[in-house]
Amino acid sequence: MANSTTAAVKVLGAPGPAGRSSPEGSQVLSKKKLQDLVREIDPNEQLDEDVEEMLLQIADDFIESVVTAACQLARHRKSNTLEVKDVQLHLERQWNMWIPGYGSDEIRPFKKACTTEAHKQRMALIRKTTKK
Repeated sequence: MANSTTAAVKVLGAPGPAGRSSPEGSQVLSKKKLQDLVREIDPNEQLDEDVEEMLLQIADDFIESVVTAACQLARHRKSNTLEVKDVQLHLERQWNMWIPGYGSDEIRPFKKACTTEAHKQRMALIRKTTKK
C-alpha cells in the first residue's frame, strides 16, 4: 500500500542536479512562490522565516495527505492510475473543495433554506389540527 502512494508523492518533486531530488525540489510550494503570493495580497507584507517554513510544511503535508487518500481511492477502484476524479472525490468529501473545470457527475445536495418564523407557526398549527 505504501509503495504506490510513495511513488505518487515522489513524482511531485522535480529532480535536481545529478538526478537527485533536492529539499527545495521536493516541495510543491517554494519560498519564492510563497513570497509572490503574499505580495499579491499585500505588497508591503513580509513573512518571518519561521512563518514561511511553517506554511511550506503545512502545504507539503496537505498535498501528501490528499495524494495518499487519492491513491487509496484509485486502488479501491482497482486501478493503478491516479485520476483527477480520485483527487476530486477526496477534496469534495473531506475538505469541501472543488477543482475548477472538473464538474462532478453527481448532483450536489443543495443547502436547505432557513425557515421563517411565520412558516414555523403555520406548520405548528397544521400539526396541532391533524392531531385532533
